[in-house]
Amino acid sequence: MQTRVEQRGMGRVAYVTVANPEKRNALGIAGKKQLAQSFRKLAKDQTLRVAVLTGSGDKSFIAGADLAEMKELTPKGAREEHTWTHRACEAIRTLPVPVIARINGYCFGAGMEIAASCDMRVGVSGAKFGMPEVRFGIPSGMEACLLPQLIGWGKTRELVFTGGYMDAAEARHCGFLEKLVEPAGLDTGVAQWVASILAAGPRAVRLQKKLVRDWQRMTIEQAIRAGIRACVEARRTDEPQRLMQAFLDRQKSGKERHDES
Repeated sequence: MQTRVEQRGMGRVAYVTVANPEKRNALGIAGKKQLAQSFRKLAKDQTLRVAVLTGSGDKSFIAGADLAEMKELTPKGAREEHTWTHRACEAIRTLPVPVIARINGYCFGAGMEIAASCDMRVGVSGAKFGMPEVRFGIPSGMEACLLPQLIGWGKTRELVFTGGYMDAAEARHCGFLEKLVEPAGLDTGVAQWVASILAAGPRAVRLQKKLVRDWQRMTIEQAIRAGIRACVEARRTDEPQRLMQAFLDRQKSGKERHDES
């Protein structure tokens, strides 16, 4: 696992790379532990603004679990392995800032669960997505439960019952990918999102991340009340006033330049 953090103005951007290209970035228990630990450590960085998760090379994001390791697991070992899949996903989901999945190739099984745990996903045109677990004698579990809210129950059932896969165009069409790009445009696609997040209020984005997570477990009425509380909480600093005033100043300046011309 490789983690690089860049300073961007008053904030920081983290880049986490799963580095196991010989096995298409497949993750065994040790790799899942490292992934969870990387994001837990990042969660303590109060200046962090956004994180980007990807796989090394240009062939694979995360091609699932390490089958050579999995085939020898006892029930006790299976509990540990699947628990660490969940813990890695949970560490991503609970990071206080948005996580972007930079999907550069194969995205199968645990890899698709990990991508689903990210907040936004951009993938290359040659990427493939699937949940092949039933073909190896086990069901798709853990954060596969996130798939219905992203791609619908019908497509989820198709993937988990057949063990088949979908290409990047279908992943974009069904809603798993928010952005589909050619390989040469992958970093640009990521950079556009990073720039937009950096342009927003740091505290507002953190409040929004928490609110989005709350929405997933709340009724409509509860979510509305939580939204009101979050908007009130945002006013406990001068961030809204500063950003609104900056916008008004830019608007006024633009109008003045237009009048002068």
